[in-house]
Amino acid sequence: MVDTASPPLKIGQVASESGLSVKTIRYYEELGLLTPVVHRSKAGYRLFDRKIFNRLAFIKRSQSLGLSLQEIQDILTVHDHGELPCGTVKEHLQQKLDEITQKIESLQILQSELQGILSGWQEHPSQDKIETTICPNIQTR
Repeated sequence: MVDTASPPLKIGQVASESGLSVKTIRYYEELGLLTPVVHRSKAGYRLFDRKIFNRLAFIKRSQSLGLSLQEIQDILTVHDHGELPCGTVKEHLQQKLDEITQKIESLQILQSELQGILSGWQEHPSQDKIETTICPNIQTR
């Protein structure tokens, strides 16, 4: 239900105060991220509780930590069922850390390979290699 302590907010007010676009707020609503804090007036206008700002701040912070909107939805679902979602948040952040660690390792391997290629770079490779390859510096066959 809409918070009776303060009047409900229209989407433009929420956008202005949150720094998000109206389009983004509509998109979050379509995904179900805002379900508990958005209602419709009889005329069909979106009306928001002031709790929307806490929820939007959580979504923005979660995204800044690399979580996807689906992962955020998983967390908010736990919260909306009346449970503290810290365990779910920790699981998602651990997965994110593991993914980043793996990417860093892959990038370090690529970095090493690129350094090796560039250290042996030949501007004018031998003529016999030119006929059988496009760029002998990066092709091994």
